[in-house]
Amino acid sequence: MKRVEKNRWLFLAFVLVLVVLYLLSSTNLILHDKKTEIFPISVIVEKTSDEDYEKLRKGMDRAAEEFHVDLSFITLYEPNDQTQQFQLISREISDGARAVILSPANPQEAGMGLETMVLNSPLIILGNLLPARQVKVGISIDYQEAGRLLGEAARENSSALPVYMLTEGLEYGYAQEIYDGVCQVLEGNGYSPVLHTIHSPEDCRRLIESTVYPQKQAAVLIALDEESLERAARIMEYSTVYAENIRALYGIGGTTRLLNYLDKGIIRGMAVHNWFDEGYLSIEKAVSVIQGESWEKEEITMEVYYITRDDLRKPAYEKMLYPID
Repeated sequence: MKRVEKNRWLFLAFVLVLVVLYLLSSTNLILHDKKTEIFPISVIVEKTSDEDYEKLRKGMDRAAEEFHVDLSFITLYEPNDQTQQFQLISREISDGARAVILSPANPQEAGMGLETMVLNSPLIILGNLLPARQVKVGISIDYQEAGRLLGEAARENSSALPVYMLTEGLEYGYAQEIYDGVCQVLEGNGYSPVLHTIHSPEDCRRLIESTVYPQKQAAVLIALDEESLERAARIMEYSTVYAENIRALYGIGGTTRLLNYLDKGIIRGMAVHNWFDEGYLSIEKAVSVIQGESWEKEEITMEVYYITRDDLRKPAYEKMLYPID
């Protein structure tokens, strides 16, 4: 009997071990099978190609990986088309986007239009905070300060030289605020800057040619947007005559192509900021709003810097200008 009883206890112990192991494995399975919430977020920009957003996208991609975001990056069919941006916002939210990050083509028009739209998902603005109810966060630089930095840089040239400011249009992006900052500095120091709206590469070429023909008149150029800056730099790159007559070219931007022009000495100086951090922060804030962690409107102003060719390899700027994946 003792042997039978002993075997019975061994059998019960074995069964108990099996039950415990089963419970442990089931609990472990439950823990491992718990699904991670994925946040669909759409980014809508104002250009037709994503090439100029390389640094911004790197920051967004890093944050998307950390915060479990399914990221859609959407460009336009026509540049600076605010109406199309409105259509894309509605489409993306209807298709399930939990938040939309918008770089407005025309901030004033965007502000008015968004107030009339019924949106079921929050918006994060890459630019100044807009008053519309669904706009929760604005991430921008001080655009007037960027203009003032360019104006101060241009003062290294004689006030006798004409200063031409180039833009696709003051209504696009934040060109108006940059323009105001430049004028504040230059007009207060005896300069008379002249605004030129550049709709095409030919417009830019004609303006630069006017400094050479019919008679030479050296000038200084300040571009108020990336497109105008790149157009001017591209024209100057292939003409030593133009490069000699344009005593200095300044502008706002930070694409790899523009940094290369700065490195070659074609661009004298640029106003830049940390696009990687801007991209990362936009995703982080979007997820925070989706999760209900932030209800109040928030405006974030990033620091803007003026750099020249000598700054490109300085550790303080190199990581910002050439972020690694």
